[in-house]
Amino acid sequence: MATLLYRIGRVSFRHRGWVAAIWLLILLALGGAAAAFQGPTVRNFSIPGTESQRALDALAREFPQAGGAAGTIVVVAPPGQTLATPQARAAVRTLVLEAAAVPGVVGIADPYRAGTISRDGRYALISVQFTHRADDITETEREAFAKTGRGARSAGLTVAHGGEVMGAEPHLGSAEAIGVVVAAVVLVVTFGSLVAAGMTMLTALLGVAAGMSGLYALSGTVQLTSTAPLLALMLGLAVGIDYSLFITARHRQNLRQGIEPHEAAARAVGTAGSAVVFAGATVVIALAGLSVVGIPFLTVMGLAAAATVLVAVLVAITLLPALLGFAGRRVLSRRERRAAEPVGEHEEGSGFRWARLVTHHRVPVVLASVVVLAALAIPVTSMRLALPDAGTAPRGTSLREAYDLVSAGFGPGFNGRLAVVVSTDSPATTARVAQEVLARLKGTPSLLALLPPQLNRSRRTAVLAVIPTGGPSSEATADLVHEIRQRLAPLRAGPGVDVAVTGATAVGIDVSEKLAGALPVYLLLVVGLSILLLALVFRSILVPVKAALGFLLTVAATFGVTVAVFQRGWGAALLGIDTPGPLVSFLPILLIGILFGLAMDYEVFLVSRMREDFVHGDTAREAVVGGMGHGARVVTAAALIMIAVFGGFMLLDDPVIQSMGFALAVGVLIDAFVVRMTLVPAVMSLLDERAWWLPRWLDRILPNVDIEGESLRAERPEPVGV
Repeated sequence: MATLLYRIGRVSFRHRGWVAAIWLLILLALGGAAAAFQGPTVRNFSIPGTESQRALDALAREFPQAGGAAGTIVVVAPPGQTLATPQARAAVRTLVLEAAAVPGVVGIADPYRAGTISRDGRYALISVQFTHRADDITETEREAFAKTGRGARSAGLTVAHGGEVMGAEPHLGSAEAIGVVVAAVVLVVTFGSLVAAGMTMLTALLGVAAGMSGLYALSGTVQLTSTAPLLALMLGLAVGIDYSLFITARHRQNLRQGIEPHEAAARAVGTAGSAVVFAGATVVIALAGLSVVGIPFLTVMGLAAAATVLVAVLVAITLLPALLGFAGRRVLSRRERRAAEPVGEHEEGSGFRWARLVTHHRVPVVLASVVVLAALAIPVTSMRLALPDAGTAPRGTSLREAYDLVSAGFGPGFNGRLAVVVSTDSPATTARVAQEVLARLKGTPSLLALLPPQLNRSRRTAVLAVIPTGGPSSEATADLVHEIRQRLAPLRAGPGVDVAVTGATAVGIDVSEKLAGALPVYLLLVVGLSILLLALVFRSILVPVKAALGFLLTVAATFGVTVAVFQRGWGAALLGIDTPGPLVSFLPILLIGILFGLAMDYEVFLVSRMREDFVHGDTAREAVVGGMGHGARVVTAAALIMIAVFGGFMLLDDPVIQSMGFALAVGVLIDAFVVRMTLVPAVMSLLDERAWWLPRWLDRILPNVDIEGESLRAERPEPVGV
């Protein structure tokens, strides 16, 4: 691998004009394709084949009037007044007529006729039914719906619009640029050169631009969830900067040793580039591996992020050496450029001192690290998963205001309505089964109300609205869904009869249970993959096992901290999280895939240098100190950059993106500083030479990928005296 990448780096350096021009053309072509073929993203997290999705499909097919998006308008009278006055009645009825005239609305319930007036008479709930599902609601329809109620407000009433129709897609703003600014500062401090820092940042940004343009170009034919582009941007930006950082750092090291720029760049791509390719491949494989779970929206998210990471790798090994050619020796600081003699690597920094401290006190360090990580993981035992609802929307938004007003006036269950869908082959059977549903659900715990069935035109499909006592993401509502399904299961035994429970809460439960069932399989796949790949790279048994165990500690501690903040609310106010709740269902499995790749990134960069020194005659302990000493500064910078980029996404209002950004930032923090730069050198010191043991039969089978660039040393020895 090292020889092939060396040649790629050398060709890219020498033909830098052509390489830069080709990438510019690619970027322009992808940008044009994105502008021409970009399609809308969706907020649909359903899973085909589940009971809730089966019911939604039946509604869309047989009862489209009830299968579209639902909107809610909450009207509240001032304190001390009610909605029973003639003025209030007139204002509410005018509002009903306004909402009925909104494009896309097919049904609306007058609260006075439907009886959706609170007991104290202050609150009215207007239910609005659209023809299309939430993902198909146009911005024009959404804006027209949100503008209704001006007359009611003029009459002194409070009006708030909610429901799934008001769910807005997350958008990037200027706040996320803070992470990029922090990353730029870290690069300047690390390199001591504005040219090196700027070039590294430019390379990463160009890679992200190319990856995101390609992703949006495909969005017209591939259905993307609203979080998929943000995840791809978040990950692509972080790894793009890190990969460029690794190669640029090795290139600068080569220049300081007196190697000519073209050779220094080629060797940097051959050595550090090998680690980049391997690390990028692990991220891509782990994210693409999400497709084995069999959940469409998760497959799309994984493949979208994987494609962006792949572009980042290609940019790092081709465009970066071309830019290094344009920069020449200006990637070095002025002091380094003025040096008359080559600067060796004899100067020991804090990385060497830390490595000696850790290896000297290796047993206490291992015990303390494991205890700390285990303590951080404790909250994970109470982890709950659900899809986000309006109760976690930012305060001050209309969606959150409507949710809170409904809860205050009618109870939290009105925000999490369920639906029992009955489909049969005859009107008589439908009527009979619907009555049996009413009888079987009577007296069900946590059930507040069960409304009479609504029939479609053929009278073969009926919908019964179920109002729980708890909110959409409460445990009581989840228990209610399971109880309803258990009570209604015998009704599905008849031929031509289907009875299914759906609704946002039911969909969330089905998604969560499907993901929970797939999580152990995926975790086993990722851990097995890490052991196999690291055994191939390091030609060792114990090093891969140690890396996998460290990864499991990272994941457990990250989940624990995320649960403590986002679910239990510990310190949530400091991070701007006003309403703790269950974690989003797909966060754990997505986090495992991403953290796996990032953990292997740091593992390869540090341990490959240890193996390089060990193979060249250092003792096992000297190799550990040398590997840590040479790699600590770069890994620290890379980790800080990732933390800054991921942390910047916490400034978005979307709770899903907030939790993802926080979990990834915490995961990188724990893995880089506690596991890779503390626990790993301590364990490697304990293992001593046994760390590099490999059975002879396995040594003969495994191919030599030469990630340390041993072939380059043999063919092109270092300059004399360096």
